[in-house]
Amino acid sequence: GDLLVDGYRRNVRVLGEFDELEDVENIIVKHEKGAIVYLRDIAEVAFDEVERESYSREFNEPVVTLDIKKRSGENLIEVSETINVIIAEARDAYFPDNLSISITNDQSTRTKSQVADLENSIIFGVILVVLVLAFFLGLRNALFVGIAIPLSMLLSFMILSFMGVTLNFMVLFGLVLALGMLVDNGIVIVENVYRFMSMGYSGREAAKLGASEVAMPIISSTATTLAAFIPLALWPGIIGEFMKYLPYTLIVVLSSSLFVALVINPALAARFMRIEADTVNRPKWAKIGAVLSVAGLVLNFALGFTALGNTLAYPGLAILLYVYGIEPGARYFQARVLPSLENAYERTVSVILSGSNATKTFVGTLALFVASFVLLAVVPPQVVFFPDNEPNLANIYLELPEGTDIEYTNEVTLEIEKQVKEVIANYTYEKDGTPHNYMVESVIAQVGKGTGDPSQGPSNQATPHKAKVVVAFRESKFRLDEEGNKLASSLVLNALRDRISGIPGTVITVEKDQNGPPQGAPINLELEGEDYEQLIAVAADLRAQIEASGIKGYDELKVDVADDKPELPIEIDRAKARSLGLSTGQIGDAIRTALFGKEISRYKTGEDEYPINLRFADEFRYNLESLLNQKITFRDPGSGRIKQVPIAAVASPSKSSTFSAVKRNELKRVITLYSGIQEGANANAIVAEIKELFANVELPAGVTLSFTGQQEEQAKEFGFLSKALVGAVFMIFLIMVGQFNSARVPFLILATVVLSLIGVFLGLIIFRMDFVIIMTMIGIISLAGVVVNNAIVLADYSGQLMERRKVELGLDEDDRLPLAELSGIITEAGKTRLRPVLLTAITTVLGLLPLATGMNIDFVGLFMHNDADIYFGGDNVIFWGPISWTVIYGLTFATFLTLVIMPVMIYLTERGRSKKAAAK
Repeated sequence: GDLLVDGYRRNVRVLGEFDELEDVENIIVKHEKGAIVYLRDIAEVAFDEVERESYSREFNEPVVTLDIKKRSGENLIEVSETINVIIAEARDAYFPDNLSISITNDQSTRTKSQVADLENSIIFGVILVVLVLAFFLGLRNALFVGIAIPLSMLLSFMILSFMGVTLNFMVLFGLVLALGMLVDNGIVIVENVYRFMSMGYSGREAAKLGASEVAMPIISSTATTLAAFIPLALWPGIIGEFMKYLPYTLIVVLSSSLFVALVINPALAARFMRIEADTVNRPKWAKIGAVLSVAGLVLNFALGFTALGNTLAYPGLAILLYVYGIEPGARYFQARVLPSLENAYERTVSVILSGSNATKTFVGTLALFVASFVLLAVVPPQVVFFPDNEPNLANIYLELPEGTDIEYTNEVTLEIEKQVKEVIANYTYEKDGTPHNYMVESVIAQVGKGTGDPSQGPSNQATPHKAKVVVAFRESKFRLDEEGNKLASSLVLNALRDRISGIPGTVITVEKDQNGPPQGAPINLELEGEDYEQLIAVAADLRAQIEASGIKGYDELKVDVADDKPELPIEIDRAKARSLGLSTGQIGDAIRTALFGKEISRYKTGEDEYPINLRFADEFRYNLESLLNQKITFRDPGSGRIKQVPIAAVASPSKSSTFSAVKRNELKRVITLYSGIQEGANANAIVAEIKELFANVELPAGVTLSFTGQQEEQAKEFGFLSKALVGAVFMIFLIMVGQFNSARVPFLILATVVLSLIGVFLGLIIFRMDFVIIMTMIGIISLAGVVVNNAIVLADYSGQLMERRKVELGLDEDDRLPLAELSGIITEAGKTRLRPVLLTAITTVLGLLPLATGMNIDFVGLFMHNDADIYFGGDNVIFWGPISWTVIYGLTFATFLTLVIMPVMIYLTERGRSKKAAAK
């Protein structure tokens, strides 16, 4: 309280904190017959560390490990950069000089590298697209179309930012995938405006007529492309959260490109387009290019101003390349190659549309379609759920019997670390006088807490019988031996699998990390029932059957619940305890205090505060007799007297075992039998063998077996993607029916979409590529949106020419054109649209080619440091390659379908209608 003294009010408080360790030792525990019993007489008081629940080492050296994980939705790179700033400031401010801090397994470095690769793919794709446009349309017209790329992307970034979408892998790949498509509308507009100007119209009139003639077809074609991606934007679940940014990006980018094509391109064409060939003052521009190149090279290599020198040199070299290479090449291509190509196409289509050739061609295409399915069944590609990534990490999991002391687990882990050290030593050479491991970046060992398999869910339980050793590999582009040969990290992974062994009683699993969203274990058998002992027995029996069957390719079959966890149940005689005035809670609290301790106070020195923990000494804690002979001191509530009763008087122990955990799924008890797969093995093939093995298995009553994990996710996602494909095709069909006011032409166009699968299937079979369910299916859905574009433009233009010809011949709307007229009109429509169709296909294919092949060019490094760092492969090609190749294979064949089979189908349909009309 307060005390008033001499007119001042002072706060009164009693100081009870301990100042010295001796104050704790001198606590009086008991007075008896004049003798004082101090705490120091019956207990040892000392500073000590809390009991170790974990060990951590880096390259066999003890460390303190701090795991940092970003929150969902946060920017990984920003988080990493902030952490680095905090560490740097702490080092300068108060960390001691002898404290060493190393950052291991920093995922942001790989993220930065992958983002940079995607950005470079975009730059490389833009260069290829503009070069193709220059050859087909000339430099001036190519720039009209090429302007759609930066304008569409700028507009898209603004919209995506407004939507709260940040720049990530999916957004960047969406930009790469859209790269070839976003110039499609501009190509059709500019090419059509150019055609009208060639017919003598002024720039303004040509822009109005050219844009208006194809406005509805390109709006419809863009709508059909968007329709292909709209179902993907509704993707549910965790994988949907991961993949949804791809359709978001494509929808926004393609919508932006439509705006640019309909508004910006005609305006620029009306003002700047010329039909006469661009004349280049070759001496003048050659001189400018040479001066810029020489000046840049001098600044770069002689004076050391790399960036400034390259700012002059690269434009100079580009001018020289254009003057002496691109311009004459484009002129020759437009004057000789393109007309020859158009004439050859015209002759080919004319022959195909004559006599019975059209029917034979269509039947042959259908036969090829059927043959592709037959080949797919005879020579099936491997089916995988998600791309099989090159390992970034090798996770070595150790599991000893339940109840194993952490000290022994630590000893076993040290032995494993020695074996790991022996393996990685084979990938070392001297660099700048010190050993350099060109494959491995770090080796972190953890024992105890946080060492479980993440595929079985997060857990903070104390696991003294488990340990984990994580080997982090260098980035793909840095895995180069002394001769500069690039090596796969799977070599080290397989070497670790071969070497690590020889620890009796220890289950050791060597697995690689999994990229992408959570998928569950590749091999995952789930048993449901009520009797846990029965479930464990069934799981053990199933495991024995799989191991005896000779099925290969899986790692180590493990059960997620064990029944051999040692326990010491203490049974209390409740009646006797009650008669003595003891409760079950008092007995349990006394045993817990003896074993684990109880915080009874706190000791403060300076700014530090330490808990004061009361517990048995080690020699008594682990002695069952001492534990049960301890006396519980309490005041009898009836008599008010102090009583002491030994625990052994009212309780007796017994030894048994129990379950390591109890897991449920929808309130039902479950046990999971799971395993990873070995490098190069196929999870679907292994699961198919296991399903065949257990096809007629008899399970006890009340026990059910299901295949979950990755297989469950795979079935679920394949089901969604199949529905998305059907939904996309249905939406595309409705849009086309609205445009053509008929179901006939939309059916023909959809036929080209279905037939384009020939290209996909043949590509997978010929090049022995995996059918990656997520990526290949997205590629097929994307292909459906891309393929219809050219078919719509060609069908619409064919319809326009037919209607014009009917007017010229004075025919009614319902009258049919003569077959000779019909053949010529369809051939003319195909010839007129040959250039935009080829441009659309080539630009889309070339836009995806850098990602499909894994070709990486560091344009920023080239510009700033003269280091292009050109290499093939990397993490992106594994992830994005299946989508890219699916679109490339399908679109390549679909171009043939659009230019040849689409005219054939239009001709056969019109011919059939003519015959039907004549019969009436």
